[in-house]
This record gives sequence, structure tokens and C-alpha cells, in this order.
Amino acid sequence: MSTILAIETSSEMASCALLRGDAVISRSSTGVRTHSAAVLPMIQELLQEAGIALADVDAIAYGAGPGSFTGVRTACGVAQGLGFGTEVPLVPVVTLDAMALACRQQYGSTDILAVLDARMGEVYWAQYRYAGAVADDHAGVPDVVLAPELSAPEAVAPQGDVTACGNGLPAYAEAFAGKPFADGSHGDVMPHAVQIAQLGRIAFAAGQGVTAADAQPLYLRNKIAYTSAERREMNAKAGA
Repeated sequence: MSTILAIETSSEMASCALLRGDAVISRSSTGVRTHSAAVLPMIQELLQEAGIALADVDAIAYGAGPGSFTGVRTACGVAQGLGFGTEVPLVPVVTLDAMALACRQQYGSTDILAVLDARMGEVYWAQYRYAGAVADDHAGVPDVVLAPELSAPEAVAPQGDVTACGNGLPAYAEAFAGKPFADGSHGDVMPHAVQIAQLGRIAFAAGQGVTAADAQPLYLRNKIAYTSAERREMNAKAGA
């Protein structure tokens, strides 16, 4: 099986993982301000622990988004830098896909709603479905029921009964109060490099690797920054 190095920095936690055979090792660091400084040392630690060089890696997977604008750019940028230097192919992985896999692995869920805090009163969310026993697809790719989108928490509308996960749930607990999926949700599930690596290996085997020049982040928010006047207007409307 291919050896995958993975980078994930789409949220307040930065993580890196190295997947070799059935074994995966990882490192993580919290604090969004330190992501760019923390990633390379974590990668060096993983390679040293495994006793391999970066050139021995078959592909570099990265959390492409959605997520923090700076965060997804960091993961993509670091992956590109490493890819340009080694000509190792890159594999973009959707962060919500990784959250769904983590929820599947940790809680055995079948129908999953992944909700990630997008700030500015919005969330990124998507719905997934797994079939069969957990052991059959421990690192498998789920079916996408509802593709990733950006909306206000009140507009999150999954189909049927789901297990909800992600930090968007506690971040907007009041908005989600009373929704069926809010009870028993798992706010601790976040995008992590371990699942990015697992999904990245599957995507790489399916021929979905790209060159460093072609790697891109996934943005769902067209407008990244608002002016002070626009923010005042948004806050006024929210309080109305």
C-alpha cells in the first residue's frame, strides 16, 4: 500500500499524519496563529519516527477545505511547497469528508451530518451515508447525500435521521436547539490529518492525485472579508 503524508489546518487545530501500511502516526497542535510554524516541524518528527525521507512518500494529502480561509491556504501551500521540491503528487481531501469518517470510526454512525464552524454566523455542512458494518469500511469513503455548503445554522436541513458532529454545533447551540439532530451530537469531532491520510490513500489509488501546480483549496464563501460598515449592518439585522 502507498505511503501517505497528510496535512490538515482548516480549523483551530493543525495536524499531520503519516500512513504506512495499516499503521498511522500523527502529531497535532492547537492555536490558529501557529499553524504555519507548527506544520513543518511536525512533518519532520513523523518522518524521523518512521525512518524515511520525504522522497519515500508516495503522495501528500491535504485538507482542501472548506474551513478557515487562512487555514486551508496553509495546508495547500505547505503541500505545494513539498510537492514542488520532490515532485510527489498531491491529493486534496474535503475536510467534511474527513469529519464524517472520524464520526464513523469513533461512534459507528451510518448517517452523518458534519457541521464545521465557518465564523461570521455561518457553518459549513454536508450529509453522508455509510453502508455495511464499521469493520468493512473503517477507512472507507461514504456516499455524499448532501454536498458541502455554507449557510446560517438555521438553514441546516439534513435528510432523515442523522448523527451530527463538528464544532459548528456547540458554536451555535442556540440556533440548533430543538432540531432533532442536536440531541446526542458529537461536537468533539473535527477534521484531522489521520482521516485525511486514509481518504487520501483511497483517492490516490483511484488516480485522483494532482501536481503541485494544480493543487487548489476549496472555498465555499465567495466573499472572505467584510467592511466595517457591512459588519455593522449584518449585526443590526441579526439583532432585529
